[in-house]
Amino acid sequence: MALVPLGDRILVKRSEEDEQKTSGGIIIPDTAKEKPQEGEVVAVGKGRILENGERQSVDVQVGDKVLFAKYGGTEVTYENDEFLILREDDILAKVTN
Repeated sequence: MALVPLGDRILVKRSEEDEQKTSGGIIIPDTAKEKPQEGEVVAVGKGRILENGERQSVDVQVGDKVLFAKYGGTEVTYENDEFLILREDDILAKVTN
Protein backbone atom coordinates (compact mmCIF):
# COMPACT_ATOMS: atom_id res chain seq x y z
CA MET A 1 0.00 0.00 0.00
CA ALA A 2 1.45 3.35 -0.98
CA LEU A 3 -1.01 5.49 1.01
CA VAL A 4 0.42 6.14 4.47
CA PRO A 5 -1.71 8.27 6.82
CA LEU A 6 0.10 10.90 8.88
CA GLY A 7 -0.28 11.70 12.57
CA ASP A 8 -3.45 10.33 14.13
CA ARG A 9 -5.14 9.70 10.78
CA ILE A 10 -6.48 6.28 9.79
CA LEU A 11 -7.15 4.87 6.32
CA VAL A 12 -10.40 2.89 6.19
CA LYS A 13 -12.03 0.86 3.41
CA ARG A 14 -15.81 1.03 3.73
CA SER A 15 -17.73 -2.23 4.05
CA GLU A 16 -19.53 -3.27 0.91
CA GLU A 17 -23.27 -2.93 1.17
CA ASP A 18 -25.53 -5.61 -0.24
CA GLU A 19 -28.00 -4.77 -2.97
CA GLN A 20 -31.26 -3.65 -1.39
CA LYS A 21 -34.77 -4.36 -2.58
CA THR A 22 -38.07 -3.10 -1.28
CA SER A 23 -40.81 -5.55 -0.32
CA GLY A 24 -42.33 -4.90 -3.76
CA GLY A 25 -39.13 -6.00 -5.50
CA ILE A 26 -37.86 -2.55 -6.49
CA ILE A 27 -34.07 -2.32 -6.43
CA ILE A 28 -32.79 0.79 -4.66
CA PRO A 29 -29.92 2.37 -6.66
CA ASP A 30 -26.57 3.15 -5.00
CA THR A 31 -27.16 6.88 -5.37
CA ALA A 32 -30.26 6.71 -3.16
CA LYS A 33 -28.66 4.66 -0.38
CA GLU A 34 -26.68 5.92 2.56
CA LYS A 35 -23.09 4.74 2.65
CA PRO A 36 -22.24 2.35 5.47
CA GLN A 37 -20.58 3.78 8.56
CA GLU A 38 -18.53 0.64 9.07
CA GLY A 39 -15.23 -0.34 7.53
CA GLU A 40 -11.89 -2.08 7.91
CA VAL A 41 -8.70 -0.29 8.90
CA VAL A 42 -6.19 -0.52 6.04
CA ALA A 43 -3.37 1.71 7.37
CA VAL A 44 -2.67 3.70 10.55
CA GLY A 45 -0.52 6.78 11.17
CA LYS A 46 2.12 6.86 13.90
CA GLY A 47 -0.09 8.89 16.25
CA ARG A 48 -0.28 12.50 17.29
CA ILE A 49 2.46 14.40 19.06
CA LEU A 50 1.51 15.67 22.50
CA GLU A 51 2.49 19.07 23.92
CA ASN A 52 5.39 17.50 25.83
CA GLY A 53 6.83 16.10 22.58
CA GLU A 54 5.86 12.45 23.16
CA ARG A 55 3.91 10.54 20.55
CA GLN A 56 0.54 9.06 21.53
CA SER A 57 -0.14 5.93 19.49
CA VAL A 58 -3.48 5.23 17.82
CA ASP A 59 -5.91 2.79 19.51
CA VAL A 60 -6.77 0.84 16.34
CA GLN A 61 -4.66 -1.52 14.24
CA VAL A 62 -4.67 -2.65 10.63
CA GLY A 63 -7.43 -5.23 10.15
CA ASP A 64 -9.75 -3.86 12.87
CA LYS A 65 -13.39 -3.33 11.93
CA VAL A 66 -14.59 0.07 13.09
CA LEU A 67 -17.67 2.28 13.21
CA PHE A 68 -17.09 5.91 12.31
CA ALA A 69 -18.94 9.22 12.36
CA LYS A 70 -21.43 9.72 9.55
CA TYR A 71 -19.90 12.87 8.09
CA GLY A 72 -16.34 12.39 9.32
CA GLY A 73 -13.24 12.01 7.21
CA THR A 74 -12.23 12.66 3.64
CA GLU A 75 -13.07 10.33 0.76
CA VAL A 76 -10.18 9.51 -1.56
CA THR A 77 -9.80 7.24 -4.59
CA TYR A 78 -6.48 5.47 -5.07
CA GLU A 79 -5.84 2.89 -7.79
CA ASN A 80 -9.59 2.57 -8.46
CA ASP A 81 -10.37 1.79 -4.80
CA GLU A 82 -12.31 4.16 -2.56
CA PHE A 83 -11.01 4.88 0.93
CA LEU A 84 -11.84 7.19 3.79
CA ILE A 85 -9.16 9.05 5.74
CA LEU A 86 -10.34 9.68 9.30
CA ARG A 87 -8.86 11.25 12.39
CA GLU A 88 -8.80 8.97 15.41
CA ASP A 89 -11.52 11.15 17.01
CA ASP A 90 -13.91 10.27 14.15
CA ILE A 91 -13.79 6.56 15.04
CA LEU A 92 -16.61 5.75 17.42
CA ALA A 93 -16.01 2.07 18.20
CA LYS A 94 -14.25 -1.16 17.25
CA VAL A 95 -16.46 -4.03 16.14
CA THR A 96 -15.55 -7.31 17.84
CA ASN A 97 -17.02 -10.76 17.45
